[in-house]
Amino acid sequence: MRIEILTIFPEVCEAVLSHSMVGRARRQGLVQIGTRDIRAYTNNKHRRVDDAPYGGGFGLIMQCQPIADAFRALCEEWGGRPHLIYLSPQGKTLTQRRAAELSQMPSLALLCGHYEGVDERVLEALVDEEISVGDYVLTGGELPALVLTDCIVRLLPGVLAADAAFMGESHWQGLLEHPQYTRPALWEGRAVPDVLLGGNHALQEQWRRAQSLERTRRKRPELLEGRAEERLE
Repeated sequence: MRIEILTIFPEVCEAVLSHSMVGRARRQGLVQIGTRDIRAYTNNKHRRVDDAPYGGGFGLIMQCQPIADAFRALCEEWGGRPHLIYLSPQGKTLTQRRAAELSQMPSLALLCGHYEGVDERVLEALVDEEISVGDYVLTGGELPALVLTDCIVRLLPGVLAADAAFMGESHWQGLLEHPQYTRPALWEGRAVPDVLLGGNHALQEQWRRAQSLERTRRKRPELLEGRAEERLE
């Protein structure tokens, strides 16, 4: 899989993408991730990529030309058009299901907005999808792009030790993950549940399922809406 992040701060993205699980996946060739500096494609001699909005208003708007030229150069280099996602608070909220769907695509391009966003004509002409990482506003799209990249990359074959490493996690099957414990068995008067200290794996699986359901009911009851079987269970 190939992912390209279109940004005016490639160094910010590279600082994160070079480390931890994503960095290891890149080094092992499990995924190709690049960053592309939008400023490198501007026709402005001062490397400006923004201007004041028509009709007045606060802030600056990222211009069409450098974004379009950066994306079209990417398409030409790759010999095809990747699925272009604009990270925006107006997009559909990112879910584990959508991340899994995106992980099946051969190539993605992630557009990071800044200032007051990008010219609407870019969205109309080039963008395939808008994604939000939550109902709040950030300074730019770099952090959401990194969140989306991390969420997708960890689902790719070979990145984690086994599929089971993520299949039991929160939101994978619409439920929250069960509690987790490690050594010591007793810490400041708090003990690990006895069921986890024994060797009855079937009983442990039953306990994990029950805890997952209870935790979802208590913390995120809306996740159980429309799921009669889980609610009954």
